[in-house]
Amino acid sequence: MKLYDGGRAPNPRRVRIFLAEKGVTVPLLPVDLNRMEHREPEYRAINPVGQVPALVLDDGTVLTETVAICRYMEELHPEPPLFGTDPLSRAIVEMWQRRIEFGLLATVAAVFRHGHPAMARMEVPQVPAWGEANRGRVADFLAILDRQLADRPFVCGDAFTIADISGLIGIDFMKPAKLSVPEDMANIRRWHAQVSARPSASA
Repeated sequence: MKLYDGGRAPNPRRVRIFLAEKGVTVPLLPVDLNRMEHREPEYRAINPVGQVPALVLDDGTVLTETVAICRYMEELHPEPPLFGTDPLSRAIVEMWQRRIEFGLLATVAAVFRHGHPAMARMEVPQVPAWGEANRGRVADFLAILDRQLADRPFVCGDAFTIADISGLIGIDFMKPAKLSVPEDMANIRRWHAQVSARPSASA
């Protein structure tokens, strides 16, 4: 198998961290987003949506959504478990993973993609007002996440999961979007320092 990768873009990095936590190595094929290679016909033949990452299996099957790729790898390499270990923990991980995707990753992405001049050619049409509107939504979700982390080391409890990976990426993505975690959100700051220190975070 091989993984079409997009460098420091959030979703490819989520998959790389997930693989690093599993101790799994997959050959990476770089896709240069700055040169719009993900929009070229050669790449669209692999992923018609024109997004990264894309995992191509040995039989030619292509998986293109971040969580779908991670779920596939979880099935192949169940240890350490990153999607929960029983019906309840799996449901909790799924709940928080979705909350973070919609409440943090998507809102930060909206601020960045609709507010950064360099993104104008990728986000068509670019709507600055929508970027500004999402700043408040980011702040609202950070307050929810900070409360969730008040009495647990990781987002879903005692175990590191894909929800923590998505959260880490979301917080890191705030920097290029010119957003920051408020000083009084000590729980997020403690958690972010903790998960950033994991070896996988540099994947």
